[in-house]
Amino acid sequence: MDRAGSQPSRRRILRGAAALAAVPTALLLPASPAAARPRPLSAGYPPTEWLPASSSNYTASDRPTSYSLDRVIIHVTQETYANTLAIFQNPQKKVSAHYLVRSSDGHVAQCVREADIAWHAGNWDYNTHSIGIEHEGWVDQPAYFTDALYEQSARLTAAICDRHQIPKDRSHIIGHYEVPGTDHTDPGPHWDWVRYLRMVNFM
Repeated sequence: MDRAGSQPSRRRILRGAAALAAVPTALLLPASPAAARPRPLSAGYPPTEWLPASSSNYTASDRPTSYSLDRVIIHVTQETYANTLAIFQNPQKKVSAHYLVRSSDGHVAQCVREADIAWHAGNWDYNTHSIGIEHEGWVDQPAYFTDALYEQSARLTAAICDRHQIPKDRSHIIGHYEVPGTDHTDPGPHWDWVRYLRMVNFM
């Protein structure tokens, strides 16, 4: 131990630097809050990032035991990816979806467990029996429907259908506009259903 007030020797400084050099850089960096939070992956779909909605915006359940799952509902956000996540995480909004697909790269966030009931369809019966997938974009701006968005969404829908034995057809993979009683028009006229269903069945 150095005496009080004395300076460490050059040899000791170099020895300490050599020891630090042997430690992986990641261990020397302070952990960020985001890194400290667990990011569990969705069963059967590893690329999905867990970014949970507020528990005030969905109904806890135990599907498919509590309710059978028989359809996937396709949505378009009419918002940015970041704003949509903020809406789902705001307990005052009373809305959510199970998944959100980003336009630029197809990145998928999971916001509600498939076992729980997301509030996405505006129809309780359809909510209880469906998985909702939101896609970043606007119904009148087809540029948001990128190749990456189509591909990753199709992979996600195919995985959901395989998990729950949902047929991969237009009777069971529907748009929000097809939900009874809705006033929504998404995913809109620019969504390529033929391409999408072909991709879902290819995955």
